[in-house]
Amino acid sequence: MIASALDLIGDRWSVLLVRDMLLFKKTTFKEFIASDEGVATNLLSSRLKVLESLEVITKNKLSSNKKENTYLLTDKGIDLAPIIMELVIWSDLYVRKFHSEMNNSDTVNMDKGTVIAQTQNGYRVFANQFKDQIVN
Repeated sequence: MIASALDLIGDRWSVLLVRDMLLFKKTTFKEFIASDEGVATNLLSSRLKVLESLEVITKNKLSSNKKENTYLLTDKGIDLAPIIMELVIWSDLYVRKFHSEMNNSDTVNMDKGTVIAQTQNGYRVFANQFKDQIVN
């Protein structure tokens, strides 16, 4: 089961896209391209299409800007929060000594369940603000 899940969403760029959406509230191609990791545009396009086909994200047009696509996590995508948060916590504990430039995280000393619930609920509140603006 783990291998099958990793085959679908376990590549670096898919995980980073979900992270950017969930934690940094990124929604557009331009915002994803601006990430520090420097994903190539062709890879970004490819990963967005895969995540959309897996129903992890949706691609939308907003009434305020019908030219630019807006990407939002679905419930399936939001349910990846525990995995993303575990990676954040693990990285903070074990990877920081190799990469001191990493952002500081205050999640290490917090209850994981609380952090995950706050992250998921915060994203849902954020995504709901787009609900009335989406053009079908």
